[in-house]
Amino acid sequence: MNSKFATCFNCIDGRVQLPVINWITKNYEIDYVDMITEPGMDGLLANKRYDPTSVLSRLTISINKHDSNHIFIVGHFDCGANQVDEETHKRHIKKAVDRIKNYTLSCKVIGLWVNEFLQVEKVWENGESINEDSSALKYVKS
Repeated sequence: MNSKFATCFNCIDGRVQLPVINWITKNYEIDYVDMITEPGMDGLLANKRYDPTSVLSRLTISINKHDSNHIFIVGHFDCGANQVDEETHKRHIKKAVDRIKNYTLSCKVIGLWVNEFLQVEKVWENGESINEDSSALKYVKS
């Protein structure tokens, strides 16, 4: 049996690792999640001045070695490195998804938000807002 992998750009914050992995494996046909972490990952990837060479080299390994074709980008509550409100995090997630999608045209790129109850919400996918009823909609629509 072949295992299916996804890749996740996530913050180093240990509170959000397991909820994100569990959500991904529950909601997608994914067995394992390759985790690429940096403090405040959503804010880093959203920042055009940030050089993504290091994280992209790790993504390349995940894609080439594990045939990963789903990429998740996570922002979360109470982030020590990206100290902004939820609305700004969701804007960062959208920008990060759009940026990474430019590097990986064959992969599905999905943005996730983890709230203070450690619940995971999909907020952005390949340039489309996910939840029309979400308060985040006004921030993530193009």
